[in-house]
Amino acid sequence: MRANIITICEKLPAWVDAGFEDYAARLKHALPLKCVDLALGARGKNADLKRALADEGSRMLAAIPKAAFVIALDGEGRTFSSEALAKQLEQWRELGTDLAFLIGGPDGLAPPCLAAAKLKISLGPMTLPHALVRIVLAEQLFRAHSILTNHPYHRAGKI
Repeated sequence: MRANIITICEKLPAWVDAGFEDYAARLKHALPLKCVDLALGARGKNADLKRALADEGSRMLAAIPKAAFVIALDGEGRTFSSEALAKQLEQWRELGTDLAFLIGGPDGLAPPCLAAAKLKISLGPMTLPHALVRIVLAEQLFRAHSILTNHPYHRAGKI
């Protein structure tokens, strides 16, 4: 099983790639992570925002690997504790298919992307920069794997 993170974004600072790559390296044998960055749709003073979002959505849907289990990161999605995400990761592993996490641009995900998702996840009620979301997601996937393998990374208040 592989996890694909498909995002709509602009050019990102180096620290974003470094943060993501750190967790991807930790997971390379257990859950290989791949991030696919897609360009923003045309925006500007006279741009049609609906058209830009539709363009982003069609390119995002085209980037989803065939037969992947699609998960949308959405503010109105379900929240998970780290332990609950570990249980969910275990269930995904039992499916035996790749995962595709969708992270929208500044205006969120296009309606067809939300409709394609079999699960919508929220990282919490705070608004996070989209560049940071990929790092938080990668870290939580690593934490979930750590919980499943009894790795000491996840301490959960143990002193």
